[in-house]
Amino acid sequence: MEDLKKIENLLDHARDYINIRVDEAKLSVAEKTSGVIAMVIATTVVNIIFLLALIFAGAAGAVAIGQWLNNYWLGLLMVAGLYLLAGLIVWAAKERLIRIPVMNAIIRQLFKNDNDEKD
Repeated sequence: MEDLKKIENLLDHARDYINIRVDEAKLSVAEKTSGVIAMVIATTVVNIIFLLALIFAGAAGAVAIGQWLNNYWLGLLMVAGLYLLAGLIVWAAKERLIRIPVMNAIIRQLFKNDNDEKD
């Protein structure tokens, strides 16, 4: 009789332990997912701000070149050509410049542990 109570007690402890481990896994997944989402949102916001700054700087540069050449459309065309050249360079190197760094950042965020945060 007493052995049966011990077995029931052991089963209750095992069930509690499994439930705690499942909850811990859920919290870990939620923490890592929210970290990745926060990183993506923050990066997107910063990129939009930089894009707006680049657009306004390009417009200012085009106007300045246009005034210097006494031909505004030529200044706009030159800046557009620079943007096109930059776009082609980024497109040609997209694997090295975009894909791999983004993948590494997400993997780093997913697999970081508490010891990494203290360093």
